[in-house]
Amino acid sequence: MDKPVDAVDRHSDAATYQRCVRTVMDTTDPEIWFDEQGVSSHALRFDATMKDQVRAAQAGELIPELNDLIAQIKKDGEGKPYDCIVGVSGGVDSTYLILQAVKLGLRPLAVHFDSGWNSELAVDNIHNIVTRLDLDLYTHVIDWREMRDLQLAFFKASLANCDVPTDHAFGWVAYQQAVKYGVKYILSGANLASESILPQSWGYNASDAKHVKAVHKQFGTGKLKTYPLMGLFKRHIWYPYARGVKTVKPLNLMPYRYDQAKQAITDEVGWRDYGGKHYESVFTRYFQGYYLPKKFGFDKRLAHYSSLILSEQMTRDEALNLLKTENYPESLRKQDHEFIAKKLGLTVSELDAIYDLPLRDYTDYPNAKRQWDVAMAAARVPVKILKKLGLRP
Repeated sequence: MDKPVDAVDRHSDAATYQRCVRTVMDTTDPEIWFDEQGVSSHALRFDATMKDQVRAAQAGELIPELNDLIAQIKKDGEGKPYDCIVGVSGGVDSTYLILQAVKLGLRPLAVHFDSGWNSELAVDNIHNIVTRLDLDLYTHVIDWREMRDLQLAFFKASLANCDVPTDHAFGWVAYQQAVKYGVKYILSGANLASESILPQSWGYNASDAKHVKAVHKQFGTGKLKTYPLMGLFKRHIWYPYARGVKTVKPLNLMPYRYDQAKQAITDEVGWRDYGGKHYESVFTRYFQGYYLPKKFGFDKRLAHYSSLILSEQMTRDEALNLLKTENYPESLRKQDHEFIAKKLGLTVSELDAIYDLPLRDYTDYPNAKRQWDVAMAAARVPVKILKKLGLRP
């Protein structure tokens, strides 16, 4: 939803701090704006583009569409060892998704990208998932020397999205296995019920291989010989259209309540809670729980809680109270800080020094956003035609 001419602008400095009257999003998102009633752009965008779909899914009205999708996946997977690919990280969304996929009669191959940052609890959760559901698991283990060099490069670049090295590679693993087995569907745990809000100003597109290579070229020390780079063209054009591998989001077609999903996976696959969204990775726990708030002032809990508020799974007062609590104890933070420094080959003081580097934006480094925007604008007409013909992934 575009910003209206009469929108009230606010910035993140203390003099003009403002929080949305419907959600808990605030001016720590530098691109947020508010209408005259104090409703944020995030809430207004949700109302305009997502609210109807979320309401219909939560009411069970999209189950017929879900059933049609499942039937098509089964049909396209006949005679193959698997009919879909599901990436598993050990988190709530992907665990609940693969549980539902099995219940719906699908034959998924579970895939995992081992970035070197998994917590022991995440390893146990993934083991329980595939064991209890009797699934095959493919794990791609990264060359740690390359991963460490790239991870450290993003720290030195002083960028907000330092989780790019993991996020970029995960999609490559899923596509590679889909092509290997002739599978036409990748099931994604992304969903509007719990993830409708994610400010673009808090981190740049992890899919941009040009950006990844540029950051590594400037701050890395070795070569990325085996790290799975995959550009925007391959990810969004080649695999979906030329190879016919579709990424679908079944959680958007079924009732999905975050608290109920956690209870279901706890009861049925022995899942154990990490204490925070995406805390299955030691790095992501540190990155979201300390690095972003400390260095940039970004608290991703705001986006997560606000998404749940908009899908009527949490009240605003509940979210405000949760924000007063500490979900990253100081003792654990200190332990993670020391662990990450050691794993990256740094002293604690050298890791501390990264926090003193000037803040940088992704636009300070080469990237493919402009080219991608132009390509997407040019593709709008043919994409509409493909959609009408039923050929759009």
